[in-house]
Amino acid sequence: MAKKKKSAMLKITQVRSVIGYKKDQKRTIEALGLRRIRHSVVHKDTPQIRGMVQKVVHLVTVEEVA
Repeated sequence: MAKKKKSAMLKITQVRSVIGYKKDQKRTIEALGLRRIRHSVVHKDTPQIRGMVQKVVHLVTVEEVA
């Protein structure tokens, strides 16, 4: 039986306000589950989440957690 690979997780923290940015970036922050500055969420490391983070990389910090 093959061993399952433990999926990595990403901790995403909002560090800048969305005021003054485009609506699609505001919606991406909301879709990630972020509500305010210094709010953090943990998501599985998937291509979809990576794409969302790339769109708002200037507003968030990302760190990998086990």
